[in-house]
Parts: sequence; C-alpha cells; structure tokens
Amino acid sequence: MDGVLVLEQSLNGLQFGLMLFLLAAGLTLVFGIMDMINLAHGSLYMIGAYLAATLTAATGSFWFGLVLAIAATAVLAVLLERTVIRRLVQRDHLSQVLGTFAVLLMANEAVRIIWGPQPLALNPPAALAGPVNLFGLFDYPAYRLFIIGVGLAVALMMYWVITRTRLGMQVRAGASNREMAQAMGANVNGLFTGVFAVGAGLCALAGGLLGPLLSVQVGMGESILILAFVVIVIGGIGSIRGALFGSLLVGLVDTAGRTLVPLMLAQFMGPQLASSVGSATASILIYLLMAAVLFFKPRGLFPAHG
Repeated sequence: MDGVLVLEQSLNGLQFGLMLFLLAAGLTLVFGIMDMINLAHGSLYMIGAYLAATLTAATGSFWFGLVLAIAATAVLAVLLERTVIRRLVQRDHLSQVLGTFAVLLMANEAVRIIWGPQPLALNPPAALAGPVNLFGLFDYPAYRLFIIGVGLAVALMMYWVITRTRLGMQVRAGASNREMAQAMGANVNGLFTGVFAVGAGLCALAGGLLGPLLSVQVGMGESILILAFVVIVIGGIGSIRGALFGSLLVGLVDTAGRTLVPLMLAQFMGPQLASSVGSATASILIYLLMAAVLFFKPRGLFPAHG
C-alpha cells in the first residue's frame, strides 16, 4: 500500500480524533463529576455549528463568527444547566437519559424552525483555503492542518489546567469522589456549571471547525455523540487523558476503516462492493475496539477513579 496514502489518512484520522476529543472532554468530566448522562451534548455541537455559520455570514469574518458562537453556546449551556440539567442530576440514569433525549429532540426542532431544513454553508477562512506541501511528498489541506494544531493546543491547555492548577485539582477531586470533594470545601455545583459551560464551548469550537468539512444540518450531533460516548468508555469515565487517547484511537480506526480497508478489499472484490463493505467494517471496528478494551480494562484505559 502506498506510504503517502497511509500518511495522509493518518493525518485525517488525527484531525478527526482531535475534534472528537473536544466533544468527549466536556462529556467525560460532566459524567465523572456529577454522574450525569447527557444525551443533549451533541445538540450543543449542532447549535455551535449553526451559530458559527450564521455569525460568520453576518460579520463577514470566520474568526469573529467562531468566537461569538463559542461564547453564545457557553451562555446557552449555563441556562440549560441551571433550568434543566441541575434537576435531572438528582434523578436516576433512566430519567437523565429520557430528559436529555427530550432536550435533544426539542433542539433539533428549534433549529429546524429557526434555520429551516436545508443545510447551511460555512466556508473556511481564505488564508487556509489552499493546500500545503508536506515533506515534498504530497499536498494536504491547510485548513485540516489548522484543525490539528487547534486540537493539540486545546488538549495541552486542558492537560495543564487539569494537572497543574488548583481549579484542575478540584475538578479531578470532584470526578474521583464528589462527596469527599464537597466535604473538603470544593464548590462542586459551581465546578459543574463551569465544566458544563466549557464543554459546550468546546462543542461549539468543534462544530465551527468541522462546519466547512461536514454539512451543517439538523441532527448532525447524534452520530458524533455516539462516537463521543464510545471514546469516554474506551478512555475511562472522568479522565481527560483517557478522552484524548480514546479519541485518537477511534479517529484513526474510523479513518482507516473507511479509506484503507476498502482499498485492501478491492483486491478481492469489485470497487463498489469493497466501498460498501469497508464502510460497514469501519463501524464494526470501532465497537470491536471498545469491546476489546472493556474485556482487558473494564474501567477504560485511564480511569479517573482509583
């Protein structure tokens, strides 16, 4: 198999994995700190993408539109947490699943009412619209390289905050043992609100950055939400390090399954059949990966507890 193709698809997998990390990071901390299953997390990703597309068109600047979308989504998340999520935290997991699933459905209908059923266009900034030659071997989209850079920067910043600051220590304490953290004086409810808002902002960042690559449309959060849950199961609930490693694993496996596996299967069957079988194989590989990790490490690769 062509080494250049493998390198190119590895970069694609890295880019997709880092965007998954932006979604999974907030989700895993909310789950770890408050034991809260939030199916509405994907809706924040969708709303962030729609706001980014709308505000970019209104301001004429991709960067300004993205920053405003992140801020607006974070504010919306605080309102959601104060009015709905905080009440669901006191309920059992079934109530949380049903309640946040209802929020997801209402968000989809609200987006359809406000923006209509047709997808929105979101173009990348002109400065990043062209390709960049890598190692003199192949051209790679500059915008995808930018996404990789942003993802790595956010991951490093979150690692520093979580592991090197007092706030991060309180977040880790809340994720490991909420009751003990409260007994030691940590404002766990305030931490939860802050983590929920930051997680929503990261969702909006991911939605705004992926908007030029994927379609900004109603329901776009559901499929990526499933992958985000797979990521936190693989990485370990409540663990930022686990979310990062799980995201990279899922991103690389998904990309390899959708691009490299069909090429290998094409040697033995027709191109159309190889493409359809390869796409199905990619989905299967992700869940096989999750099953294998859970078999050997039932609490994930890097569990926050214990």
